[in-house]
This record gives sequence, structure tokens and C-alpha cells, in this order.
Amino acid sequence: MKIAIVSTRGIPNNYGGFEEFAEYISVGLVERGHEVTVYSPHYHPYKESTYKGVRIKHIKSPEQWMGGSLGSFFYDYRSLKDALRNEDFDIIYEAGYTSIIPAFIRFNVKKLRRPIVVTNMDGLEYKRSKYNGAVRRFLAWEEREAVKHSHYLIADNLGIKDYYKEKYGKESKFLAYGADIHDLYDEAFLEEYGLRRGEYLLVISRQEPDNNVEMAIKGYLASDLYGRMPMVIVGKTSTKYGQYLVKEYAEQKDMVRFVGGIYEFDKLNSIRHFSYAYLHGHSVGGTNPSLLEAMAAGCFIMAHDNVFNRAVLGENALFYSDCEQVRALLNGLPGSMLKYKERFTLQNIEVIRTQYSWQRLIDEHEKYFLEIMNKNSAF
Repeated sequence: MKIAIVSTRGIPNNYGGFEEFAEYISVGLVERGHEVTVYSPHYHPYKESTYKGVRIKHIKSPEQWMGGSLGSFFYDYRSLKDALRNEDFDIIYEAGYTSIIPAFIRFNVKKLRRPIVVTNMDGLEYKRSKYNGAVRRFLAWEEREAVKHSHYLIADNLGIKDYYKEKYGKESKFLAYGADIHDLYDEAFLEEYGLRRGEYLLVISRQEPDNNVEMAIKGYLASDLYGRMPMVIVGKTSTKYGQYLVKEYAEQKDMVRFVGGIYEFDKLNSIRHFSYAYLHGHSVGGTNPSLLEAMAAGCFIMAHDNVFNRAVLGENALFYSDCEQVRALLNGLPGSMLKYKERFTLQNIEVIRTQYSWQRLIDEHEKYFLEIMNKNSAF
């Protein structure tokens, strides 16, 4: 198969979830003999034309000077235009829909027989609290248009799959992200951040309101653990909300530590593994890669209580909905650890091994792509 992955910020990953997915899936499919092209913005630090056998096509993007939200529309438009007019792909995998819809409409992709356009619908973007009412209405329209124009839909979470079935009567294929289980962890990585094994709380998140970082912070500050162990928050703080958080909690900076993004996997995974507890506040997305990696690393997980996190974690975590519940759970952690830690961590690792391993997901994507190609050729 000839496959294109469009609308990511390129590989190797130095940004986030879709980029991590694009890296693992593209390399895995190439190893199985397929031709895969990943579209990448020209400013990506990796400038080579191939990566582990994956072809990389660099597209001029105005995101750096125009801003990511607006600039991504132009980047996605140029990427799709190139994929349709200058290439001969069997499948175009669209990573999210929020900046591709004008291009979908302009090129009337729903009328195409080839290539097949498959859209990963990601989360419920119009529910993100960082957007104002006008933007939310626009995103709700884009969601409808993505359902209308895409040949096939992918849901990375069973909650998302149910949502599209109930709201639009449209079936989607459940194909999640993945994680690998590792056995080698190094406490030496903690020294850079002044941390000690089992003596810090951990949050890994983009600094956006719907990821409920501030809910975790406020609950922590009100808990008995404040002053006894720090809360370490991993993720870029360059967003408007990230800058607000850093400023708002500057007086508690010794205990509420914003350490920025960490992209060395071994380092980040060791920081995960040696944490006392991991707080996962994502609330409107699907299956979040950072949650899967926390499960794979054997973290004791506290998660925001919503259908998406429940679909992944089942009963193998503690759940909260507000600051007071965060405070109460943190105060009760010593007893909860004794009662639940072994069961939660072992069962979460087994879930990763049986349901979310990257090798399994590469196999499932290959199988699905072949299935829809065969279905398309029958008409």
C-alpha cells in the first residue's frame, strides 16, 4: 500500500500524541513492506527526506509567524493539495479534522474514488473550554463536515466511537494509540530535577484548561501532601494558559514545579515510573498517549472521571471530578496504595500488553487499511 499521513507536525516526534502515533505506525508499516509518507512542516528540526524507511515530505508552513491555530489551515491545505495532485496514494490518513475541513471541501474529497480518505476524529474539540462560543460553533460545524466528507472514520476511544454513532448514525473503526512496556528505569534521571524515588506527584499534559491541571494543583495545595512532596508538571508552558499557571503559582514554585517538555523517552519514562502517583486530568479527548504510557510504566493513577478515561482504565485507577475530590484522594493515598496499588498497576500493564501494544496496533491498522482498500476496489 501507498499511505500518506497528513496534518501532523512531523516525525520524529517532538510535539505530541498524533506525532508519536505517526512515528510508530509509519515505521511499523514500512517494516511490513508498505510505502508510507509523513507530511512535515518545513521548520521541523529533522531535515532528512527519510526516517527509518519512512519518506518525509516537507511542506512550507506559515505556523511559526502566523500562529499554530491559523497557520495550520494553510499547512494542511498545502499538504492535502500535494498529496492529491502530485502523488499516487492509496490511502490518506488525516490526523484530526480541525484545520483540514476547508481543504476537504475545496478538493471535494468525498467524491474521490482514490485515494481513500480516513480521518481520525480525535476528541470532542468543540467542548474544549479554551475556545470562545464562536470558535466552538465553528468546530462543531467542522465536526459535522468531517463526518460528511471522510470516506471512513477512526475513533481512538470507545467513548468517541459511541458518540459518533449516537450523534450522526455513522460507524467508525476503533483504533487506539499504543504504548510499549519497558523494564529498564534509571533513578539517575531524577537528579536533574532534584527528585527522589516515590516522593513526588506527577502531571504530564499540555497546558490547556480542559486538561484540568489547575484542578490538580488546587487539590494538591489543599491536601496534606503539600509541603511534604512536590507536584511536578511536565509540558510546555508557552501557551497562554501555561503562562497563566506559572504566574499564578509562582509563590509555590518550590512545590509546584513546571519543568517544561521532556522528549527523551527514557528520561520521561523513568520519571513516570518512580512517581508516587500520576494525575491525569484530560477530559474531552479520546485515548490519550500519556495515559497509556503511565499505565505501561506502572504508575499509580488518579484520573479525571469521564467516559474516555473510564473506557481505558476501567476500575484500575482512582477518579476525581473536582478540586475537593483531588484533595480527598491525595489525603487517602497511603491507605489506597496499600489496598489497590499492586492490583491497579499489574492490571493496567496487562491491558497495555493485550490491548494497546504498538505491535498489535500496527497490525490492526495494516489489517484495516487492507480491508477498506479491498472494499473500495469491489465497487
